[in-house]
Amino acid sequence: MTPLFSSDRRALIGVVHLGPLPGAPVATGDLGEVLERAQVDAERFAKGGADAIIVENFGDTPFHAGAVPSETIAAMALAVRSVMEAAEGLEVGVNVLRNDARGALGICAATGASFLRVNVLCGSAATDQGVLTGDAATLLRERSRLAPEARIFADVHVKHATPIGDTSLVESAAETVERGGADAVILTGSRTGSPPEVEDLMSVRERIGSHPLLIGSGLDAGNARALLDNAHGAIVGSSLKEAGIHSPVDLERVAALRAAMDSLS
Repeated sequence: MTPLFSSDRRALIGVVHLGPLPGAPVATGDLGEVLERAQVDAERFAKGGADAIIVENFGDTPFHAGAVPSETIAAMALAVRSVMEAAEGLEVGVNVLRNDARGALGICAATGASFLRVNVLCGSAATDQGVLTGDAATLLRERSRLAPEARIFADVHVKHATPIGDTSLVESAAETVERGGADAVILTGSRTGSPPEVEDLMSVRERIGSHPLLIGSGLDAGNARALLDNAHGAIVGSSLKEAGIHSPVDLERVAALRAAMDSLS
């Protein structure tokens, strides 16, 4: 398996947005259909040139603020294994929305997933789920016990949230790395599908040096050159769908974005 972050290739991490899982308000009860769709999306990411895939329980709105029910963890573990089988050779990660980092770590331990995304690892943020508070101390200790190889990708001033306190984006990024132990930092715009500001990427890049920095929303083939000059890669979902975020992944869009990213090397 090639390294996800390198100096000569920007990492493309495709998002598999799972449909509603058992227990979600709009779940259909057909988990098999959800898993089949996840496999199709994973296959298209792999064929289109993605370097990794992250699996999210995107269809489970409204999200729990912290720990999700056991049936969600069980279903997501099945989904992650399905994606790993469909995209053999690619790294696969998991994000348990809204901020169940401990659940995501458990899935990594059970499935062999390579990384997890944490929306709030350090500090606190006001969201539509209420106040989310990071718990890096517990997460890193549990990682040492359960899945030492799993990497933690952490958002800073994450989308759909307002940071509590007056710590700047740049200093929050530095603390997430230096005190929170994040293996990579993620910057987003204010909402799903909106990109971060170029100036913010530049400022964070300067502050955290060579530490991996990812764009977490809003990247597409049109803005890749402007945004990726200061990032090691991007987590991309919305812009790679056929017709909106709930539709299947479009293989041609994945390939076009991969080509745009490769032109930067």
